[in-house]
Amino acid sequence: MEWFIKAFIRSSLLWFAAGIALGVAIVVHPPWVIYRPAHAHMNVVGFLTMLVFGVGYQLLPRLFGHPLHSIRLAIAHVYLANVGLGGLVLGFLLQPHARSLGRWFGAGGGTLFAIGAIFWLWNLWHTFDAADARQRARGSTDHTRLPTLGA
Repeated sequence: MEWFIKAFIRSSLLWFAAGIALGVAIVVHPPWVIYRPAHAHMNVVGFLTMLVFGVGYQLLPRLFGHPLHSIRLAIAHVYLANVGLGGLVLGFLLQPHARSLGRWFGAGGGTLFAIGAIFWLWNLWHTFDAADARQRARGSTDHTRLPTLGA
């Protein structure tokens, strides 16, 4: 397994632990409910989405029988996703206290995360296209398969 795939899976576990910790803190100290958006993003975006990214990089190219289009793009994605989510979460934590600063961190972090997600889409889409092109070049005579989108 490539290191960037492990990085996504490990980061998902760390984001989940941080989300759980903040959730417990909110329960213990109810006025911290103002940090609920940060808690939600740690769990949903940090845990679930990072896990989907990692599993997607591991599984989807294998299902299509073609190597990933760009490992460099995937590596950039690891950094963009985690730094971006960190900025987004920091923005949510700051917003109740320093509204303008919180918005800037949130917007910057969200933008970085979104760019990383676009890299993921681009990378996997091109991987799938290359697999389809290779299939067509082989002149597949298997007529039992269902057509794919875009075919």
